[in-house]
Amino acid sequence: MTIFEQYRYLFEMDNLSDLDNDKALVNIGKLIDISYDLKKIDGLKKAVKLLKVYGKRILSDEQKCLYNYFFANAWSNLSRLLRRRTIKSWRWEQKVIEKEIILLRNALKFGRITEIPKIRLCQIYTNLGNLMDHVGRFVEAIEYWDLALEIIPDFPMAIGNKANGLTYYARSLYDQVQRAIFLKLAYDYMNEVLLHDNIYEEARVGFYKCKEWIEKVCSPSLLKEEINMNNFSLGDSDEEVKYKKWCLEKRLFLNPLNDLGNYAIAANDVISVPGIVVKIGEGPYYHGFFNQMKQEFVSARYILYEGLKSRELHFSDKDVILYNTLDYPVYSLSVEKVKFAFRVAYSLFDKIAFFLNHYLRLNIKEKKVSFKTLWYDYQQKKKVLRSDFRKKENLPLRGLFWLSKDLFENEPGFRDAIEPEAKDIYEIRNHLEHKYLKVYDDIWLGQSVDKWESADILAFHIKRKEFESKSIKLVKMVRAALIYLTLAVHIEEIERANERGKDVKVLELYLDSWNDEWKV
Repeated sequence: MTIFEQYRYLFEMDNLSDLDNDKALVNIGKLIDISYDLKKIDGLKKAVKLLKVYGKRILSDEQKCLYNYFFANAWSNLSRLLRRRTIKSWRWEQKVIEKEIILLRNALKFGRITEIPKIRLCQIYTNLGNLMDHVGRFVEAIEYWDLALEIIPDFPMAIGNKANGLTYYARSLYDQVQRAIFLKLAYDYMNEVLLHDNIYEEARVGFYKCKEWIEKVCSPSLLKEEINMNNFSLGDSDEEVKYKKWCLEKRLFLNPLNDLGNYAIAANDVISVPGIVVKIGEGPYYHGFFNQMKQEFVSARYILYEGLKSRELHFSDKDVILYNTLDYPVYSLSVEKVKFAFRVAYSLFDKIAFFLNHYLRLNIKEKKVSFKTLWYDYQQKKKVLRSDFRKKENLPLRGLFWLSKDLFENEPGFRDAIEPEAKDIYEIRNHLEHKYLKVYDDIWLGQSVDKWESADILAFHIKRKEFESKSIKLVKMVRAALIYLTLAVHIEEIERANERGKDVKVLELYLDSWNDEWKV
């Protein structure tokens, strides 16, 4: 049967009622792939229609994983054929991409709890990385590609797309040394992926063009150089070394080089807002504001580390009389440290919004500024993207915008989020700030938390490991947001300089660093 005959056979399927779940899903997957190969838009639309019907069936976790994965592929391929996604596409709101991210995250959720082929899990991670990279969230994109490469180290599409992502990340960096390291590693990955036979020709052409661009902007000596990124000290004490190794492993240093891996060169918090041009007589308040956000982040990060690592009684908890409520809660300084870190980390989102409101001159009333709503106006009672952003070609700023879509806000028009855990993270924060969060001991695995929800109606209930996992996830999101903020300011300052023109004189004020000895 030729590919055209296969397409005709699959396209003419009116329903899948005669097929079991697995066979029906296989046929839909074939229709998606063949329709894209033949550039058949109608075939992809038919696949979407069949998937909507298929989703009403009772499915196993593995089938739910594949269903969401195929659905995301159908939308992605349809979008490409309709030319809705191009390199020059700067539309900030893209509903199809939102659908794809939600579907792939759902696929990942079910894929992690069932046995699916390793290559399929790699495809899900890689596609999520590609979407994150497209919208400007290159920090998260690299992590997704690396997760794919942990499963299959030579998975070519993860290697090639990671190389592309590192290149775009590098173009946003203002530190020339960091940029050179990113491009050098991207070049090495490109050479590696181009040796593979098992990649699409369309992808191969794109990878080769990226490799050629790197060769144009980098010196041959840099591209041949072996960079030693571990010949750096991690500290003066065993405890400091352990802490920094943990930060490197979790990728929590405010340093883009930490996104490249657990390299000692990245074991410092070097990012800051670059030079910002202000009116004569105005002080460096943006740098002061960022200093404070940065200090709050690194302090929350260390307190989180302490809370996660400690499992011993602290003297401050001795002789504190607490009643046994018979539901196995956890009360300790270490748990409160994790709660504290969670609260501080979450508060930084709105502080970033406050920074942007002033810096971008959005003129939103202070009491109405929030990270989730900053980007929108209301016109005729409808939420619309602010005109300030519609034509702005600032990839890290768009990354911040898309990161805000991972958060839940209990306001009309903002309750939808593309992150499955968004509502839980919001509820945890809300209960920490205003209500009551009860953390349960994981040792008592025989008892469901659900039982205690009816007994203690005032609390939000969560197991300790789950709470710690969500806390790490939140801190990683905040780290990414702070990196995007600094790079967004860098690109905005370049645009403002171009608008001012070369004839406008700008006086420079040098700011030296705050000495470690003063931090007492």
